[in-house]
Amino acid sequence: MINLNMDTAFDIIRKPRIDLIKKVKELSAEQLNNVPPGFNNNIAWNLGHLVATQQGICYVRAGLGLKVDESFYLLYKAGSRPTGFIDEKGISNIYDLLVSTIDEFEADYKNSMFTNYTAWTTRSGIEINDIDTLLRFLPYHDGLHAGTIAALAKIVTQ
Repeated sequence: MINLNMDTAFDIIRKPRIDLIKKVKELSAEQLNNVPPGFNNNIAWNLGHLVATQQGICYVRAGLGLKVDESFYLLYKAGSRPTGFIDEKGISNIYDLLVSTIDEFEADYKNSMFTNYTAWTTRSGIEINDIDTLLRFLPYHDGLHAGTIAALAKIVTQ
């Protein structure tokens, strides 16, 4: 088995998020909030969901407090749907959190804060028994939503 350097592991999450921000930054708030027919959510929600999911599956499952406001977490956690228009300020906040929460996660990981991690199984049947396994799973989750964001972006720019 190849031993993944932890700095590389965090870059595998951080760099695609930065690239994703660059790809959607030119879209208007209206386009980011548009829920096209056949979809249950929009680009803004998917971006916020990336942050909320990382918080839930990293911090909450480890018995630690959220690094974002609970109100933010509740708006974007699994099972939620867009509830209102996210303005430019809110979108900018999501962009900032997409990167800053990974920076905080990396620092907390290096400080061994995730010692009480609660095991769980993903909807895909992947067993996540510890934070190291989660660190390898998170890019998969981000990638699923990056694909959804790409599809939504194509529709809202037509």
